[in-house]
Amino acid sequence: MKDKVRLGIIGYGKVANLHAEALRNCLNGELVSVAGRNTERRNDFAAKWKIASRENAADMVDRDSVDAVIITTPHPQHCEGALEAIAAGAHVLVEKPLAVTEKQCDEMIAAAKTAGKILSVVCQRRWFPACIRIKKAIDEGKLGKPVLAQLTILGWRDKAYYDSDPWRGKWATEGGGILINQAPHQIDLLQWYMGPFAEIKGFWDNFNHPYIEVEDSAVAALRFKNGGLGSVLVSNSQKPGIYAKVHIHGSAAWSAGVQTDGGAMFIAGMSAITEPPLNDLWTIEGEKDLLEKFRAEDEAFFKTIDPTVYFFTCQLEDFCDSIRDGKPPASTGEEGRETVKFIETLLHGNGV
Repeated sequence: MKDKVRLGIIGYGKVANLHAEALRNCLNGELVSVAGRNTERRNDFAAKWKIASRENAADMVDRDSVDAVIITTPHPQHCEGALEAIAAGAHVLVEKPLAVTEKQCDEMIAAAKTAGKILSVVCQRRWFPACIRIKKAIDEGKLGKPVLAQLTILGWRDKAYYDSDPWRGKWATEGGGILINQAPHQIDLLQWYMGPFAEIKGFWDNFNHPYIEVEDSAVAALRFKNGGLGSVLVSNSQKPGIYAKVHIHGSAAWSAGVQTDGGAMFIAGMSAITEPPLNDLWTIEGEKDLLEKFRAEDEAFFKTIDPTVYFFTCQLEDFCDSIRDGKPPASTGEEGRETVKFIETLLHGNGV
């Protein structure tokens, strides 16, 4: 077995630099090459991180002995890049969302299965201690059956944000707005806690971003396959900063929640995470007094790490472990498909 999994990356933008930085701290993986269509930008990225610059995934696999490829291109290009990497013989980790359509996700999942390769999607908030506590409480039955869920994101994106990359804010090159770009992490947590959804009804609109094509706000009501109900309210149209929360309520009448994001809006490669993720709701019998303890622990831990990079490293190490040990990753392609199905249904469907 190799000491470290050798990784290549397709894409060289802001989030690609976060992955490169995270891999510097990765105990079981190393970044060795980059591929992409823009030769100048690709070569600049390669020089910055002291890695090889290649034409495509096949070159990375053949010339650099790459075991796995990270896809960090704009969302509509995820499927193409993943299929290219799988065909070249690599395992694949895709930045969120897995793709922009359920059909694309199915193609990627089928290709990985046929080739015997691992397909995973980036969901680094699953490694937040506050998020893990909720999952553990649910798995241990402390809430009873999870029956009600709330997802709320209120934040702001200004014109400078959308101007920062030419692909932002357009259906053809981004695939959507807040639902496909900012909300996938919380949608993933919602379904990590509640399981897949069965039916969704909702609406979306653009309220105060006339310079973009896509939605800046959306609301939805949903029923999960476990019989539970949920509500979703997400918006990039509310100043000044952000809070993003996922709350789960159980049949035992106890609740647990997390504020995954607070303070200033985080923009990959442009800003830092300013506030720690914290449990903001914990009413479980016999544990109500633990909320302040949890918050103190997480605030202290937050000060000891670079949170912008640390949780990417956690996911990358899990992905590399899955390759080395032949086990499923913590966040599978199938789970990524459920998030895309949720988004596509709300943006383009009439319920399921």
